[in-house]
Amino acid sequence: MEKHKVIMFENRELHYRDEGREHPQTLVLLHGFLQNLNVWSSFTLTYMRYMRVITIDLPGHGYSATYSDVHTMDFMANAVKAVLDEAGVEKCVMAGHSLGGYVALAFADNYSYMLQGLALLHSHAMADDASKRAQRDEVCRQVHLNRAGFIVDFITNLFDDSKREYLAQDIKELRDQCLETREEGILAAQRGMKLRTSRIRTLANLDIPVLFVYGKNDTRIPIEMGLSQAMVPKRSEVLLLDGVAHMSFMEDRDFVKRRLSDFVGQCYAK
Repeated sequence: MEKHKVIMFENRELHYRDEGREHPQTLVLLHGFLQNLNVWSSFTLTYMRYMRVITIDLPGHGYSATYSDVHTMDFMANAVKAVLDEAGVEKCVMAGHSLGGYVALAFADNYSYMLQGLALLHSHAMADDASKRAQRDEVCRQVHLNRAGFIVDFITNLFDDSKREYLAQDIKELRDQCLETREEGILAAQRGMKLRTSRIRTLANLDIPVLFVYGKNDTRIPIEMGLSQAMVPKRSEVLLLDGVAHMSFMEDRDFVKRRLSDFVGQCYAK
């Protein structure tokens, strides 16, 4: 794969990769909290043979700059829009994991005309309630006290117990990747997620297919929440995976890779 491309967004660096540019179908992959664009490497290497794949280091993650004390979802969505404008992308399917899903929903709220389809992997459209906002404050406290310790525990707990031994090397590599995330970027993302608004109306207003992917053993996104939100869009599908927690694209990589590829094809065939 090529090296990172860089644009200047609000006078600071924003990093991304753009592979398979000769293909007409475009998939944009947005990573989750603490991660960076490298988390999608396996998907990119497969997909770039038959579709264009753009992956982005969201603000405060990977090599991209931290811009302020708070990165709202709308701000991150604007950063994604800047990348797509630079790349000359007019239409795409966008898939976001967890935090990336929140950003994708903000993008859909502001730039729905650019979307052929939307995939939410272990994400949802609700705003934080009081309990969740308090949890985010606690995360900020923990990160300030022991950033590395927090990251190691956080990443490990994203995986189902049954997969941790089998995926031990993958989990280690993901932890090492996330340990590169700077404290200021972590805090800005948490504060931005704490402030995000409900996007339920966004889902209801979309005229594009929406794919929801959930793990049956995901303690972070209750299945009931996911299923209720899948009822909102005009056209939606739900993929429920057994023995999977919050990291389906690693825990059941081959199946999710095939299903997401099929979804992109369906979105462009409509």
